[in-house]
Amino acid sequence: MVKYIDDALDRTFAALSDPTRRALLGRLGDKDGLSVSELAQPFQMSLPAIMKHLDVLSGAGLIAREKTGRTVACRLTARPMEQAMDWLNRYARFWSDNFDRLAAFVEEDPCPSAPPSPAPPRAPASPSRAVSARGRKKSTPRGPNRKA
Repeated sequence: MVKYIDDALDRTFAALSDPTRRALLGRLGDKDGLSVSELAQPFQMSLPAIMKHLDVLSGAGLIAREKTGRTVACRLTARPMEQAMDWLNRYARFWSDNFDRLAAFVEEDPCPSAPPSPAPPRAPASPSRAVSARGRKKSTPRGPNRKA
């Protein structure tokens, strides 16, 4: 078995697995260079929680931070996402090829269309099952307890 280890790719997918982090990236995609407080504004969580999410994104290389005075601005970096897209595109080509082959197979239609056959008659329930449902015996009362 071939082991494929790429820590950068693992960090990228781990960072992208969280919806809050994806939303933060989406906001940076809309407007680059937002301050941390501007990024945190629409979220119903504390600023330290947003900072932890930004730490994960920064650790994965998905964002870069620049400090100017007391303001920290974040901007999107594309390199890790390009690597992730390359990895995903390899599998997209695999599935695309398989679906193309499946479509070609289905379109061949070597058998002429035959009228649908009638459904086979349904077998009745087994007699033992019907009897057991009707005539179930109730359990007998408990016997006396023996004490030693």
